Amino acid sequence: MGLTIAEKIIKSHLVSGEMVKGTEIGLKIDQTLTQDATGTMAYLEFESMGVKRVKTEKSVAYIDHNTLQSGFENADDHLYIQSVAKKHGIYFSRPGNGICHQVHLERFGKPGKTLIGSDSHTPTGGSLGMLSFGAGGLDVAAALCGGAYYITMPKMYKVNLTGKLSPYVTAKDVSLEILRILSVKGGVGAIIEWGGEGIKTLSVPERATITNMGTELGATTSIFPSDEITREFLKKQGREEDYTPLSSDPDAVYDRVIDINLSELEPLIACPHSPDNIKKVSEIEGTKVDQVCIGSCTNSSLYDMLKVAAILKGKTIDTSVSLSISPGSKQVLSMLADCGAVSDMIETGARVLECACGPCIGMGFSPSSGGVSLRTFNRNFEGRSGTADGKVYLVSPETAAAAALFGVITDPRKLGEMPEIKMPESFKINDSSVIPPASEEEAEKLEVRRGPNIKEFPKSIPQTDSLAAPLVLKVGDNITTDHIMPAGAKILPYRSNIPYLSTFCFGVCDKNFPERAKAAGKSIIVGGINYGQGSSREHAALVPLYLGVRAVIAKSFARIHAANLINAGILPLTFKNEADYDKLSEGDNLVLDNVFEGMNSGEIILTDETTGEKIPLTCSFTERQKGILKAGSLLAYAKENSENE
Repeated sequence: MGLTIAEKIIKSHLVSGEMVKGTEIGLKIDQTLTQDATGTMAYLEFESMGVKRVKTEKSVAYIDHNTLQSGFENADDHLYIQSVAKKHGIYFSRPGNGICHQVHLERFGKPGKTLIGSDSHTPTGGSLGMLSFGAGGLDVAAALCGGAYYITMPKMYKVNLTGKLSPYVTAKDVSLEILRILSVKGGVGAIIEWGGEGIKTLSVPERATITNMGTELGATTSIFPSDEITREFLKKQGREEDYTPLSSDPDAVYDRVIDINLSELEPLIACPHSPDNIKKVSEIEGTKVDQVCIGSCTNSSLYDMLKVAAILKGKTIDTSVSLSISPGSKQVLSMLADCGAVSDMIETGARVLECACGPCIGMGFSPSSGGVSLRTFNRNFEGRSGTADGKVYLVSPETAAAAALFGVITDPRKLGEMPEIKMPESFKINDSSVIPPASEEEAEKLEVRRGPNIKEFPKSIPQTDSLAAPLVLKVGDNITTDHIMPAGAKILPYRSNIPYLSTFCFGVCDKNFPERAKAAGKSIIVGGINYGQGSSREHAALVPLYLGVRAVIAKSFARIHAANLINAGILPLTFKNEADYDKLSEGDNLVLDNVFEGMNSGEIILTDETTGEKIPLTCSFTERQKGILKAGSLLAYAKENSENE
């Protein structure tokens, strides 16, 4: 039996377990990336592991999230990350150099390699034929120390593309179409491989849009073959030597195959407040638009920006619309400036922002009260924009540009003939904003700089065989990490200050939760389907840990968040019968008995002492995960094992 692309990379990187679906495997990691919203905590965790020099082939620390320096906090964190990177063998991408996924694609990604990043959109690297995973900071720290990255061996899905995209129909529309088909939870437990004759019509930047948005499916990751299109991209980046051909075997077996005819697609739009709330743009034309944002790690490549500049050239945006444009990297911005495209954008009335995540994570450019914002981003969760009642729609750059010009949602095909975009023969290479690490000899003399905003890592609390605690919060389906631990300009600067950060936990759902949880001492949370979807931010586990949360019971969990809960020592449990969710009420006193025996058998009985109900819960932990939970955290578990060796 042949192998898929992902199976080939897994086989060559397997360090523990067997390639049996549903079982735990450990993978050797070649590369890591971090960004500054998660990086400070990841490097604090790495330092606590006591390893002097990273053991990966290439690790890069990016500054792209917390670039708004309205106080000392972000600047201090950046200095900490830069100094720890210099000392321990990590490359440092300075503020302004660009968004981690875009820059990594341009300068560091290699076909056939493994990559984990403390950002959920790390699967963007799959556009180059990398096996790339979003992960929590603790998992990244472990990989930096040479440890394996553990996942459940996934199912394999194949998406066969045929035909060719029509003018004004884009890779973003392909992403929205697969979200329409599968939903935000339809990719859970699967790696999605893209193939078929249609992929030959898609450039690497277009493929990157698709693998980036695969995160919103809940997929483990997404991947394209490494082919001549990959070679051409790497050649233009001056990195042809990094090319390795990679494809699936003709007799590879997939758990599900989905066919999409590119020729039949039309412009699509994700309506508030979920990436899978898909409609045709033509169905909601005429909706008034207040704001348009173009950029983010999904759609900020040179190709995307040149298309936008060509559409806008010689025109003026509608007087009622505010338009921001964020190029994805210094390379993109510099090349746009050289060819005059930046001027074309500015002349229309657009505001060009720095090469960073910016509005995507609520870091500035929030919409007006109740305002409609069309964004080329990957998420439109409620409140994520920084405006609680903002209505965010996800669209392609072409649809965004059309809305900016007309002031209403408009099918971009009404713009007339699509301007021809000619890509350059080579990209402008200037890596001056990537600072290499010091040599091992120099590193011995270097000090790591820590600002006053950097606080201690929350203390580990080992799981006990019996847990009695109140149900302090009950939430519904598709609770995101933005619900649990919001981002935004007011909160992100405190990502290294868990005590202060805790005051915002679940603020979107219940502003009184932090106070109630702290008063309880220890507590339990109940959630619905797909609990913890979205970002890889481990703060959505670390902050509840700090507030005393000892277990989360849900109908189902998002992959990364479940792993982060375990790494933090919080018990993730699932209802055996989803209908039992309705039997529990906030404020009930709950008891979990014989936890250790239940962790082995896969079933734990929950007793609701308030109502007398006995509810069966399920769990599936590996021996390693049981050890982590009993120790109280991955850090404590790693320390115990190192001392016993």
